[in-house]
Amino acid sequence: MMEPPADTPVTETEIVVRGYELDSFGHVNHAVFLNYFEHGRFDALRRGGLSRAEMERRRWGVYVVRVEIDYLAEARQDDRLVVRTRAEGFKRTSMVLAQEMVRPSGEREEVLARARVHAVWVGADRRPMRVPAEVRAALG
Repeated sequence: MMEPPADTPVTETEIVVRGYELDSFGHVNHAVFLNYFEHGRFDALRRGGLSRAEMERRRWGVYVVRVEIDYLAEARQDDRLVVRTRAEGFKRTSMVLAQEMVRPSGEREEVLARARVHAVWVGADRRPMRVPAEVRAALG
C-alpha cells in the first residue's frame, strides 16, 4: 500500500474492468492503465471541488508531461480495482502525483501498478501558470 505522509489526502476511485478494455491475451492492455490513472486524477480534483466544468469555467488546464509506470500484475474482465491518488509534491507551475492501482481481496490486496505523473498547469493562453491555491488545497 502507498504510504503518504499522514497529512496528505488520498483519493480512492473504484473501477470495474470492462470487456472491451482487454487485449488479445485476455487481460487489460497496458495503455488502458493510463486511462484508469487519468480517471483517478480527475476524480481527485473533482472531489476537491475542481470538476472539469469548473476548470473550463476558469479556463485552466493540466497537461501531463511525464508518466512513469511499474506494471506488477494483470487485471481481467470484471475485476474490481481501486486507484489511489495523492499529491507527492508541487513546484511553481507543476506537480507530481503518486498513484497506485490495487485489486482488493478481503483483508489482502494486490498491487497491480504504480505510477508517478508529472503535470503542468496552464492558463487561458495555454502557457504554464502557477499551480492554483485551490489545486494545492484539493490535493493536499
